[in-house]
Amino acid sequence: MSVLNALLMVLAGIAAGTINTIVGSGSLITFPTLLLLGIPPVPANISNNIGMLGGGITGSWGYRSELREGGPLLRRLVPMSLAGSAIGALLLLRLPASAFKGIVPVLIGLGLVLVIFGPSLQSWAAARHEHAGGVPAWQAPALLGGVLFAGMYGGYFGAAQGVILMGLLSTLAQGSLQHLNGYKNVLAFIANAVAAIVFVLVARDQIHWLAVLFVGLGSFLGGFVGAGVGRRLPPQVLRAVIVVIGVVGIVKVVWFP
Repeated sequence: MSVLNALLMVLAGIAAGTINTIVGSGSLITFPTLLLLGIPPVPANISNNIGMLGGGITGSWGYRSELREGGPLLRRLVPMSLAGSAIGALLLLRLPASAFKGIVPVLIGLGLVLVIFGPSLQSWAAARHEHAGGVPAWQAPALLGGVLFAGMYGGYFGAAQGVILMGLLSTLAQGSLQHLNGYKNVLAFIANAVAAIVFVLVARDQIHWLAVLFVGLGSFLGGFVGAGVGRRLPPQVLRAVIVVIGVVGIVKVVWFP
């Protein structure tokens, strides 16, 4: 591998780690970069998934103060992300690459709708059900099921998983946008980690370890950058960033596969 190729991977990793920590969709930078450098699609997807773990660690650490209040919620959601990501990783190894192509833009679009209208829907639902205790009975199961499905998507591909998770959390979970972003970072990291374990166990021959090293180094640095930037963004700005990146993700998947 040339020095230039290694540098491109590190820079792509920094950008992806930064974006992932703020909102998600960083793999829309690193995955095409690996393809551009000649790595076939499935090995590129697998290697990118493992490399992005570095950014998940530093991004979650950067939001540690927001995570202190999220213990009870995360204890319910983490098993869903664990199970979903394992299923998604196995699907990647069994299904053709085109299997989810049609649904991915729909999922990203749904996530964007939930990010935009989630707080209003949440307030409306809480007011409507205030006489029954404030939280609708369907809300918790819907959130658990949504996180399970997001974990499957994350284990299968992962790009824009953060947008989908933020849409679910904004609509179905309690807390400020910054707290929810911290929860999103943990859940996305867990999905990546479980998928990475599956790949190492059953698809080690498809891992491009130099790509993992250089993307991982970049994403590790980018996680620190993203946490520093993301935690300072006002809710309206953070929501706008999520929407812009989500739209870019849809365009990339639909028109530039």
